[in-house]
Amino acid sequence: MVEQATSGGEQHEFSAEVGRLLDLVVHALYSEREIFLRELVANAADATDRRRFEALTDAARTLPEDAKVRIDPEKDARRLTISDDGAGMSKEELARNLGTIARSGTRAFGQELAKHTPEERPSLIGQFGVGFYAAFMVADHVDVVSRRAGSDEAWRWSSDGKGSFTLSPATRERPGTDIVLHIKEDADEFLDAWRLEAIVRKWADHIAWPITIRRDGEDKTANAGTALWRKPRAELTEEQLNDFYRHVSHNFDTPWATLHWHAEGTLEFTALLFIPGSRPFEFGEQVRDSRVRLHVRRMFITDEAGLLPSWLRFVQGVVDTEDLPLNVSREMLQATPVLARIRKAVTNRVLNELRSRAKDAESYAGFWENFGPVLKEGIWDDAEYRTDLAGLARFRSSTQEGLTTLAEYVARMKDGQEAIYYLTGDNAGTLPASPQLEGFRARGIEVLLLSDPVDSFWPDRLGTFEGKELRGISQAHADLDKFEAPQDDAPRADLDALLPALKAALGEAVSEVRGTNRLVGSAVV
Repeated sequence: MVEQATSGGEQHEFSAEVGRLLDLVVHALYSEREIFLRELVANAADATDRRRFEALTDAARTLPEDAKVRIDPEKDARRLTISDDGAGMSKEELARNLGTIARSGTRAFGQELAKHTPEERPSLIGQFGVGFYAAFMVADHVDVVSRRAGSDEAWRWSSDGKGSFTLSPATRERPGTDIVLHIKEDADEFLDAWRLEAIVRKWADHIAWPITIRRDGEDKTANAGTALWRKPRAELTEEQLNDFYRHVSHNFDTPWATLHWHAEGTLEFTALLFIPGSRPFEFGEQVRDSRVRLHVRRMFITDEAGLLPSWLRFVQGVVDTEDLPLNVSREMLQATPVLARIRKAVTNRVLNELRSRAKDAESYAGFWENFGPVLKEGIWDDAEYRTDLAGLARFRSSTQEGLTTLAEYVARMKDGQEAIYYLTGDNAGTLPASPQLEGFRARGIEVLLLSDPVDSFWPDRLGTFEGKELRGISQAHADLDKFEAPQDDAPRADLDALLPALKAALGEAVSEVRGTNRLVGSAVV
C-alpha cells in the first residue's frame, strides 16, 4: 500500500494550456472510458520490461521472481491502485515523464486535436506521450509513488489534472510504481473487481506479465499471460491453434486455413490468422469491416483498425507489431503509414494463401461456397486487387460440371469468340433452364451462371479479363449471328409462308413478325 509523503511537496505549475489539453485528452481522445485501464496496464508492463532489460547490465536492477502488475480496488475509500515492479522513476523522471504534455509542443498538440475529426487525427502518442492522462477520465485526483530500480529514494507525483502537480518525498518498500486513482462519483463501475477483470481480459489478456486483481482479500490472476502467436509454429499443436481460433472468432468449427508468420525487415510484425471452415451464422448481417485484432507488444489495441479490406472480413486472428506507438490515440491508427504497410503485407499474404489452396479444387470449392460472394465484393470496389480477385473467383457454367475459373473459360472459348458471356439471376437452381441460354447452348458457347447479389455489379467494373470483354447475354444475342446457327428442322418455305400469315392475323398489334434461331426449345411469348 502507498504510504504518505514524509515531508511537504514542491508545487509545479503546468503551462497555461495544460488544463485545456487535459480536457481534450479526456473528452476527445478516447471513445470508451475503460481505456484508461488499458493505458495504465500497458505502462506498467512496459516498465517491467524495461527493468528486465536494464538488469542485463546492472544486477542492482534485477526483477523480483514474483514480478507482476497488481490492481487493487478499494470501494470504501474510492481508490483504485495499479502497481508494478518495473524500472520505476526518479524525481526528475517523474517530473519529465508525467510532464510531457507540458513541454514546448503542448500548443501544437492541442491545435492538432482541435482541428481534426477523430477519423482525421494523426497518431500523436509517440510525439506527446499523453496516455497516462487517460486516468483523469475516471479520477478527480491521481497520485503516483515511484522508486527507481537501483535507488533507495521514492517520490510522489500528485495532481488533480487542472493546473499544477506536486512532487514530494515518499516511501516504497521496493522499486516500482503505484498509481493511485481517486475515483469520480460517476465511475463506480471501476471499483468493481469483476468489471476490472473483464476489462483486463478484453484489452490485456496476452500481456506476458501476470496481472492480478484484488478480490475478496486475495490477488486473482486476470490474464492468460501467453501470447500464443509469438511462439514458433513448431511449438504449437493443432489443438492449441484451434482453441485460440475459437477464442478470437467465437466460432465453433475448425479453421479451413491457419496462417502464422513473423515479418522482419523494414516492417516487423507477427500474425496468426484463420480462415473459418464454415460460414458463420448470420455472417451477412455482421459489420462489413475486418475484425482482425491489432496488438502492439502483446497489448490489444483494437479490432477496428481495418487490418484487412472488407472483402476479407471473414478472416479472424491477431496481428502484433513493435512498430506502432503503444499508448495513446489508438482511435487514430488509420492515419499512420505503418498501419497501411502492415495492411498491405497482410492482405497480400492472405491472397497468396488462397492461390496456393486453390490448387486443391475440391477443398477450395467448399471455401468458395462459404465466402466467394464476399471476395467478389472486392472485384467491384477495390481497384488495387481487382485482377487478383478475378483470378481467384470461381463460377458455375452452362457447359461444365462443378466450378470453373475465368482463365479456364478463356482457354475453352470458341474460335472467333470475343467475349466472356454470363447470365445473372436470383436463383442458381433455375438459371441453367433459362430460355436465354438456348441460342448459346445450341452453338456450343459457354455461359457463366451468376446468382449472387453482387454479380449484378462487378462484371461491368472488371470490364475485361485476359483481353476478353465480359458481356451479359441479355445484351449479346446479336453476337449469335457470328456463329453457325443450328440446323432448323422446319423448311424455309414453311417459315416464309407462316410469317405473313401471323402478321395478317395480328394486324396493328405488331409492327413486324420475323423468324429467330435464338430460341431452340422454348416458345416465343
